Amino acid sequence: MRVENRKARYDYEIKDKFEAGIVLSGAEVKSAKQGKIRLEGSYVKIINGEAFLVNAEIAAYFYADNREYESKRTRKLLLKKKEIVALSTKMKGDVLTLVPMSCYTIGRRGIVKIEVGVGKGKKKWDKREAIKKKDRDRDIERELRGKY
Repeated sequence: MRVENRKARYDYEIKDKFEAGIVLSGAEVKSAKQGKIRLEGSYVKIINGEAFLVNAEIAAYFYADNREYESKRTRKLLLKKKEIVALSTKMKGDVLTLVPMSCYTIGRRGIVKIEVGVGKGKKKWDKREAIKKKDRDRDIERELRGKY
C-alpha cells in the first residue's frame, strides 16, 4: 500500500526527503493499510524537540468502535533527535516547510511509514512554468510515437 501526496510536488520544490515512523492506534493502522489516508493540506510541525503530523486525515476503520474518533488529529512522528535538530536548523536558515510526501507500509509486519520532504514553496509563475514544461514534453512524446 502506498498513498502519494501529488499536491506536494506541485506546490513545493522538494530539496531533501527522509523517512519517519508514525504513532497510530490499532484501528488507524488497519485503516492506513487499506489506503484510507489523505495527506493533502497536511504538514509537519516541530514542537519542543518533537515532530508532529498536522491535518492528515485517516478515515475511521469500519469494524472499530469509532464513537470518539477524530480523523484529523495531530499525530506524533518518530524521528531520531539528530534528525529533528538538523531539520529545525535547516528550517531556521531558509523559509522551508516539512511536507508529507507519501505514506506506505514496510515488510511483512506492515509497519506504517511517512516520507517527509523538506520543501520551499513555489510561486505561481513557477507552477505555470512546470505545467508548460509538462505539456511540451507530452506533445513531443506524442509526435515521437506517431513517427514509429
